[in-house]
Amino acid sequence: MRLKWVLTCFAIILVHGQVLATDQEQKKEVAEDKAQVLEQKAAEKGSELPVPKSEVITPSEVQAVDPAGAAPLEDAITCLARSIYWEAKGVAGADMEAVASVVMNRLGHEGFPDTICAVVKQGSEKHACQFSWWCDGRPDQVKEDDEYTIAKEIARKALNKQLTDRTHGALYFHDRTVKPDWAKKYTRTAETRKFLFYKPGGDTAR
Repeated sequence: MRLKWVLTCFAIILVHGQVLATDQEQKKEVAEDKAQVLEQKAAEKGSELPVPKSEVITPSEVQAVDPAGAAPLEDAITCLARSIYWEAKGVAGADMEAVASVVMNRLGHEGFPDTICAVVKQGSEKHACQFSWWCDGRPDQVKEDDEYTIAKEIARKALNKQLTDRTHGALYFHDRTVKPDWAKKYTRTAETRKFLFYKPGGDTAR
């Protein structure tokens, strides 16, 4: 009798686990599909209207994407979240949000690609990455789960157009500890605890 009870409990747990896994996979697919639509709209730069409720990525949906922080960078959420994480993990939320805004500002802008992953990977073919973490030769897997959870939530808000652009339209940024020559050519638009932000005069961007 006891063995039967144990087997029944095991079966219930197994079924419950399968249901949860299926639910997470469905949320992941929904989030990635929504992100692709929002990414395309952002690249068009045509509308400043709020994202319709049916297209908004929810917190539970975004957290179902790349839960281990080890997936290939092939979708908008993963590419954006991983950039936020690697560029600004361990610092204030303002820094992470500002990095997200720079990626979104570049999206579809003249001189930059029209997908988030292409923006993040731009320059790697010439060994001159726009985002240094992408071609620094180090593994890109996440190490701090809590920081990555925050990065994904910020990526969600950025795609949903729920994030205030504290960079004021910046297309470039650098760490306060360095002084790149290119910064002299551009106008500083904002600063956070860790970064300084810039945009070029006129519409020229490379």
